Amino acid sequence: MDSTATNNKYNTETLLYLAFEMGNSQWKLGFTIGLGQAPRRRTISAGELPQLREEIVRAKRRFGLGEEVRVVSCYEAGRDGFWLHRYLVSEEIKNIIVDSASLEVNRRRRRVKTDRVDLGKLLTMLIRYHSGEKKVWHVVRVPSVEQEDGRQLHRELSSLKGERTQHINRIKGLLVSQGVRLEIKKDFPQQVSQAKLWDGSPIPPGLQARVVREFARIELVNQQIKELEAERREIIRTATDPQTEMIRHLLCLRGIGLTSAWLFVKEFFGWRQFRNRREVGALAGLTPTPHQSGDSNREQGIDKAGNRHIRAIAIEIAWAWLRLQPDSALSCWYQERFGHGNSRMRRIGIVALARKLLIALWRYLETGEVPEGAVLKSAPV
Repeated sequence: MDSTATNNKYNTETLLYLAFEMGNSQWKLGFTIGLGQAPRRRTISAGELPQLREEIVRAKRRFGLGEEVRVVSCYEAGRDGFWLHRYLVSEEIKNIIVDSASLEVNRRRRRVKTDRVDLGKLLTMLIRYHSGEKKVWHVVRVPSVEQEDGRQLHRELSSLKGERTQHINRIKGLLVSQGVRLEIKKDFPQQVSQAKLWDGSPIPPGLQARVVREFARIELVNQQIKELEAERREIIRTATDPQTEMIRHLLCLRGIGLTSAWLFVKEFFGWRQFRNRREVGALAGLTPTPHQSGDSNREQGIDKAGNRHIRAIAIEIAWAWLRLQPDSALSCWYQERFGHGNSRMRRIGIVALARKLLIALWRYLETGEVPEGAVLKSAPV
């Protein structure tokens, strides 16, 4: 069926449109059957699915629709995640999750923003989307339960490393406030008990107790990090699923370590289908955003609209690629174009290299084509 036939189908079929504004304690629902129809607004308790089913039934009755009429719905991506989407799909409701940053907004300096206004905007854009205007917003792709669960390990690991840094910085800050500087090693409690202030007196007992408790939290976090890293290594060593095979394949490349390979697959390549290189760069938020108006023509930098985990690791790996794959075509391209520039130009260039490297890794996983000039490891794992 061509696009014209599809648009005609949506233009003639009667649908019940449903939009959600989801808060912590309440959900606001908006129902309508078309652009000329005033929306029916209702409020239910957050997460109360029986109330939701009842409101859908009442809305159909209110608009004079039969029970067989299809319901299409939308809500913005956010804290509630994907569970509601899975429920709606199980109820044969065609739902989409919308990227909040892609919603149209009034360009005035001050604009009205209320749940009522947002609900009306969502309903209007939902009708336009199902009438064939597919570029009215960006739709979030929903992972399966297994794919979503596969991201928990590395995200927890990243959070734990961040917590460890916070504890270390807090200890150092507390001690420096008293003029004491200590290395945080295994014998740290003994160091604290023996350390002296500027006048030769010991560290006050309250401060000693606090930093020792902070150190105990560091020890707990370190233990959990070791357990998660061991679990990750065991999965890579023994698992036979397609995603793990992709991780092993990436680990064959010099410059790609265990953490980056795991992240690239679990967050990016393992469950998304890319049609071209532009989609790879866009999903990582590494695409340029030019600004052209009349004689004005300037570059605003990357859009940062994609996966922040991938964007961060891609830039980190791009720096490592220059060092560990100096003879590759990508490294030679960077050195020729940006290597002789100042620090600002090199930072700009590394973002371009990160985008090109992501595309090269995508092709490597899809076709087995090794990035030009890249060296493989002799023992990948």
